[in-house]
Amino acid sequence: MENTGSVCLLLALVLCLYAAAASLVRGKRLLELSARRSVYAVCFCLTIASAILVYAFLTGDYHFAYVASNSNRAMPASYKFAAWWGGQEGSLLLWSWLLSCYAAVAVWGGQAPLILVLSGTQAFFLVLNTFVANPFQVLAFLGGPTRVPDGVGLNPLLQYPLMRIHPPILYLGYVGMVVPFAFSMSALLYRRKDAGWLQTARRWTLVTWLFQGAGIVLGARWAYAALGWGGYWNWDAVENASLLPWLSSTAYLHSVMMQEKRGMLRVWNAVLVSASFFLCIFGTMMTRSGLVDSVHAFAKSSIGNWFTGFLAVGLAATVWLILSRLEYLRGEARMENVVSRESSFMLNNLLLLASCLAILWGTLFPVISQFVSGQKVTLEKPWFNRIMTPLGLALLLLMGVAPLLPWRRASLDTLSRTFRIPGIGGLAVAAILWAQGVPGGYALVSFALCTFVTLTILMEFLKGSRAIASKEGANFAAAMVTLTRRNTRRYGGYIVHLGIVLIFVGLTGAAFNRETKAEIHIGDRLKVGAYTLNVRRIDTGENANLLWQSALIDVSAQGEAISSMTPRRELYKASRQSVGRVDIRHGLNEDLYVNFAGLNAEDMPVVEAYLFPLVNWVWIGAIVLLLGTCVTLIPPLPDRAPLQG
Repeated sequence: MENTGSVCLLLALVLCLYAAAASLVRGKRLLELSARRSVYAVCFCLTIASAILVYAFLTGDYHFAYVASNSNRAMPASYKFAAWWGGQEGSLLLWSWLLSCYAAVAVWGGQAPLILVLSGTQAFFLVLNTFVANPFQVLAFLGGPTRVPDGVGLNPLLQYPLMRIHPPILYLGYVGMVVPFAFSMSALLYRRKDAGWLQTARRWTLVTWLFQGAGIVLGARWAYAALGWGGYWNWDAVENASLLPWLSSTAYLHSVMMQEKRGMLRVWNAVLVSASFFLCIFGTMMTRSGLVDSVHAFAKSSIGNWFTGFLAVGLAATVWLILSRLEYLRGEARMENVVSRESSFMLNNLLLLASCLAILWGTLFPVISQFVSGQKVTLEKPWFNRIMTPLGLALLLLMGVAPLLPWRRASLDTLSRTFRIPGIGGLAVAAILWAQGVPGGYALVSFALCTFVTLTILMEFLKGSRAIASKEGANFAAAMVTLTRRNTRRYGGYIVHLGIVLIFVGLTGAAFNRETKAEIHIGDRLKVGAYTLNVRRIDTGENANLLWQSALIDVSAQGEAISSMTPRRELYKASRQSVGRVDIRHGLNEDLYVNFAGLNAEDMPVVEAYLFPLVNWVWIGAIVLLLGTCVTLIPPLPDRAPLQG
């Protein structure tokens, strides 16, 4: 099977190179058709290769080096499947396979000009798959035995339910960004004047933005539940790598509206979509090259040199193409007034770009400091928080202001009528919270701005729904559904903004976190906030895959028993690695989070208890955000279509 897998990779590479070369010849229909069919054939070859690797995992074929190092017989079948992307070689194959699927869908509708960029990118990853990080290497070829009786097993941190879906969903975001980039580059290359490609590229960007956002949230949830320290975002280098293209593509999704409505910012949008694509490649490189240290990264390797070369060539070609098309890109419309939707969107873009640059600088600072001074200096979480908190609050304010401003210019009277109620509401909430003892500062400002933005969104829905209810005689709920379905892009965007507001509520709750850590005897009590924890006993057990040790902890509040919690430690037999599994008592107002860190030298349980106010609003907000994005992707109904369903 290893020969078949490697041949599939090599054949896919040859087909990619042919498709890219054939796409350069214009006016030859047979060549164009053969290039398109080569894209489909690449997808077929990579599907076969991926199926071979998955089959090897599921059947325990341990003469493959990659299978032996990332699975073992005792692992559940779902984790054997997830081991496909558990290491360097398999994750790169997943990257290539997803890209081939995207490419096949993108060219299905006759988008031949996309083939050059899609196949060029695909060829780079297939070079890595075939010659640098081949998942079909056998142990004997590497100087080892023909096969081993059992494998080492998947990293215990990856043997967690969310890891079955988090990496592929995040990769769908990373990989998918090549499609809008290909649309933009092909439009520049062939000087396309029509606006059809722009709308298609925007929808592709929304899809990849949706997947990348979902992947980021699932990664944060995994960190919260699996790493044992209770946080969901630590400004880790690989976390940052996933956030950077999400921020830049967010900027693109806003500024592309100005190009569609007014014909403005064509150069800027070409730069933004290119930056989003190259940041995806850069993030992929950081995870695999050892450029930065991270709990999420793969082992250090020389593969970073290949990525550096691809980035250098790709950036040079993109810069040349944009500069050579400046006359084509120059728009006729100009900014007419500082107080307008155009200017607010531009400010939004600048803040998002500033956030990207700040995060990129902080992430690469250890590399830069070591190169300049010979000493590696790492910027920790407090540095990122100091920079990003005011930028985030400024973006939150703009999120409430920008969508309600008119195009071209706004009068003072319009501004007063639009923002009077939301402004008063935000100040009132801030005053009430301050009177109840919430300290002033960023937390109070955040709650006030969340109120302001929520009220602006609700007012927009109320205003439109009342008009439809009055005009068509529908009830208010039906009118709101009709309103949303007639302009899914606008009102879906409002739902996205509401989701971000809820996420900010959850993030702000972190200002009030509490924690307690102690080594206590069985039967002793530990307090955190209003909760009392009593360690009743320690249990042990095992199965074919692992040994475990758990603490049974009774939880009470105000003297009344409310629940029992069972955090535990697990020792995986194949890898001999230990990991903690926390127990969490969820609530809309707060989470009680308990980690059992094991027994000390005197056999006393070591318990870590945390209280996280409002943290679940992060996850609720993320769900609302993703639902809103799905709404924006639904084609709108005609303006006067009757409500159906």
